[in-house]
Amino acid sequence: MALERKDRIKDTTTTTGTGTVSLSASAPTGFRSFVSTVTSGATVRYLIESADLTEWEVGEGVFTDATPDTLTRVTVYASSNSNNLVSFAAGTKNVSLIFSAADLKGLDFLVNQVFN
Repeated sequence: MALERKDRIKDTTTTTGTGTVSLSASAPTGFRSFVSTVTSGATVRYLIESADLTEWEVGEGVFTDATPDTLTRVTVYASSNSNNLVSFAAGTKNVSLIFSAADLKGLDFLVNQVFN
């Protein structure tokens, strides 16, 4: 499915390890949940970060509306584990949709075409 970009999407997870992330389906105050906004099966760009910010991962994955809702991690762009999948420790992590550096690829070319 196509890449979906949505604003103010945030959820939490207590998933550990490097596998598929189970989402709480309950957005923190001021945010929207994945399930309320993202199409099941959609590809998304995500950020997962531990509460103390020592573990983090930016990547591309697939959201699935299920019981529980999940985010399957497909491609890691950058992480606190030398840009590999992070084996997340116990505890609550934030999971957000983001606009990543991968989205900017080729933007220099476009800017040069418009402004030069």
